[in-house]
Amino acid sequence: MIDNYNLSSEEENLNQNRDSQPSDNNIIRIGVVQHSFTSDVNANRRRNLAAIESLAADGAQLIVLSELHDSLYFCQCENVENFRFATRLEDFANFYSDAAAENNVVLVTSAFERRAPGLYHNTAVVFDTDGSIAGKYRKMHIPDDPGFYEKFYFTPGDIGFEPINTSLGRLGVLVCWDQWYPEAARIMAMKGAEMLFYPTAIGWNPDDPQDEKNRQREAWITIQRSHAVANGLPVISVNRCGFEEDPSGQTSGIDFWGSSFVAGPQGEILDMAPDNAPEEFIVEIDKTRTENVRHWWPFLRDRRIDFYNGITSRFLD
Repeated sequence: MIDNYNLSSEEENLNQNRDSQPSDNNIIRIGVVQHSFTSDVNANRRRNLAAIESLAADGAQLIVLSELHDSLYFCQCENVENFRFATRLEDFANFYSDAAAENNVVLVTSAFERRAPGLYHNTAVVFDTDGSIAGKYRKMHIPDDPGFYEKFYFTPGDIGFEPINTSLGRLGVLVCWDQWYPEAARIMAMKGAEMLFYPTAIGWNPDDPQDEKNRQREAWITIQRSHAVANGLPVISVNRCGFEEDPSGQTSGIDFWGSSFVAGPQGEILDMAPDNAPEEFIVEIDKTRTENVRHWWPFLRDRRIDFYNGITSRFLD
């Protein structure tokens, strides 16, 4: 946290003075829901709703669910039968709109969107406290790896990296594989996002040795903490947990590694769930502290945009 950094005494005093008397309007209580899932969509939704109700009763104002939280992670194999899990956003919204309105929370959700026959997206939908759809984001980076055959199911997003305005602020919502790309986080920050959110479904191959598992998980945490540091923004990453077998039998399935966490604007871990069990928790984000950090570390000010033309190239030979 702040004490671990070499700030001047003036900066430390400013931080202490402001942090000691934060404005209630600048504090947002964020609820994180790390769950495992079954093949029963209705049962998953009931459990999600129970978590939303519980966190809201404990004071959460904004609640985040993990990626594709209504079903098992069906992308472990390529099977046209799995398109049955897709839903029109209108149908999806009927359930989660009520959940947001009845609990007076901003709700970040994740849907397998059926846009048209043969056209599907991995879509995050954000509901405001009145149940209205504040906005949506269609996953831009789509992986295609053993156990994660998402290109078979999802068309890359066409909305772009656009923050979503809510009654609690401007949210930069991205999804899972997007978390490995600093460009996505940067563009969201440049467009005024006040926090970055990553609903996620990521885990280990059970056959990997433990040291490889550890490296993968630590890389996943590190890259997202780096987005927090580089952009001076809190990052909320919400993963699923538990083992899910590969229906095709071609792999040993996936152990989703949980470890959902919230990092502050200097990359400090504010809270983290375990790697192997369901967890629900609430973290307070102080928007004033985020602004202070950006004053101390003005990375946006010092960007050399006059020399960044190559970033839009696939590769520079």
